[in-house]
Formats: sequence, C-alpha cells, structure tokens
Amino acid sequence: MSARDGKKPLSGRVAVVAGATRGAGRGIARMLGEAGAIVYCTGRSSRESGASGVAAKRPETIEETAELVTAAGGTGIALRVDHTANDQVAALFERVAREHNCLDVLATVATGQPASWKPFLEEEPTDGKTFVDGWIWPHVVTAWHAAKLMTKNRSGLIVELVEGHELAYHGAFYFDMMETLLKRLVFALANDLGKSGVTALAIAPGFMRTEAILDGFGVAETNWRDALGNPRAVAMGWGGSETPCFVGRAVAALAADPDLPRKNGGVYTARALSEEYGFTDIDGALPDHAVLEAAVEEAKKTFLAPMFEGGKSVNLQWQLATRTDRP
Repeated sequence: MSARDGKKPLSGRVAVVAGATRGAGRGIARMLGEAGAIVYCTGRSSRESGASGVAAKRPETIEETAELVTAAGGTGIALRVDHTANDQVAALFERVAREHNCLDVLATVATGQPASWKPFLEEEPTDGKTFVDGWIWPHVVTAWHAAKLMTKNRSGLIVELVEGHELAYHGAFYFDMMETLLKRLVFALANDLGKSGVTALAIAPGFMRTEAILDGFGVAETNWRDALGNPRAVAMGWGGSETPCFVGRAVAALAADPDLPRKNGGVYTARALSEEYGFTDIDGALPDHAVLEAAVEEAKKTFLAPMFEGGKSVNLQWQLATRTDRP
C-alpha cells in the first residue's frame, strides 16, 4: 500500500522529524506527510529567529517544511527545537504527549558541530570529545524522550540517518567514532526496546540532491537533469542521484509495514528498501546508490572543495548523503 495510489497508510499516525529544516530531514517529513501522517518538524532555522552557524546563508525554514508536509497530504507542525538543549527536547515531547498521547515515528537527522578533518595525532582529544558528544548525545536524549512515549503504547519506529550501511572507516578518527556509535545506537536501542514493541534501525541514503547541492550546480529540482551537461556532475554520478524524498519514502514504507519488528536493529540503504517495498523517487526514478563513492571523490574538485582545505571540514560523504548544512 502506498500514499501514491490515493490511500494514506499513515493517516492519523504521529511523527517527529528532528532536523527537518532541509535535506534528508525535509524529505522524510514531506513523505511522511504524503502518507497522511501528522509531522512535527523540528530544527533551528525558523522564519522568526533565522538560521545560525554554517546554515546562516541558507533560506530554508522549519515553517516551510511544515507547509510542504501539509501540501503533500499530511499535517505539518513547525517547532523550533535545538536538540542539543535538553529542556527544549523535553518540551517537544511533552507537547506531543499532550496533543496526541502517542508517538509512532521518530526520525533523527539533527547534527552537531562541524568535524575537523585532521589526522588523529593532530587533533586535540578534548576537541574530539566535544565533537563526538555534540553529535551523539542529542540523538540519545531525543531517542530517550521518544521511547518513553512509544513504550506507553508498545509500538513505534526510531530511525537514524547514517553515512553508509557497512562498517567501513569513515575517513577521520572522531567522525568514524561518531558514525559507528550511531549504528551501534540503533542496535542497542533495538535490543533494549524491542521487547516493549519499539523498532530501531538506521538508513543510509545515496548521493542526494539537497538544496545546497542543487544550488551549487545552478539548477533546481525541476530541471536537475540540466546539470548532466556539466562534466563534473557527470563524473560525480549525477544521473544516479536521488532527491531527499527517496529516503523519506523509505521511512514511510517502514512505518506502514505491519511486520516492521523483523527489521529491528538493522542498517539498510534507501535503495535496498525501495526494491523491497516497491517505491520510487518522486520523479519515478530508481536512483543508483553505488554512485555515492564517485560523488565523494569528484566533489573534492567542485565548489565543495573548500570543505577539504586546511583540515577543517565535515565529512563530505555524509554531506552528500544526508544534507549540506545544519538544521
């Protein structure tokens, strides 16, 4: 069953997307809306307060995402939440409990501070700890509050977005620690919460056409194929790229699966889930997950090259796979 055949498999279901401002978070929120869900769209960039940090130059807001959710067929609710602030996270889930007394889906795409790309011996351990803590603990705290609400009804889905589905090295010591911990987080949650009816898993998107990536090639989603005339885009595997909505449809398909617990603790690619559940990207295409590696290498030679200079960058594969700036 899919929302695209006129039915709404998630009608009346309640979801929280942490980091829904742009990129994968926005795509997930939209597609949960397409399936009929009520979606709380959280992030730090709002029309009232503006953006902060490296996202300061981006125009996207949580209010815009909420409107896209509603336009897709769901109910979008925008809430400005900094997931590094425990009191704001607690207030978010207190509101969800007050308004619905249940939570069916949590998808966390929220990020921490940018990582350093320095080798292990050139990075001060205190700086590495700050980076790892800044990424991991918001995920743990958000999952804790969500699970408290889910276990009351003995059902729910917790989704983490990760860089890749394998346990390969992620290119820098502290970033690798963080990514490995995210994958271990869902495995531990699955073991601890599975008996209470909650399923936890991770999804790895492919090379996504996020808002900033599209801007960098001078195209929009409506004419993204025009960038196929750019040799660099071709070398990056642009033709096999995907919209952020592709991973969104993966989350929606999982949330609607009556046999969801069989996925508990796993790490899956959006493409593999599309083959299992039969969904496509919003343009009807089936993206090629294999182009991500080429995209990473070629991106070093494009407008994204400054990310690699001076030892100061976030992991580019993560950027290409999930989003290009903080929510």
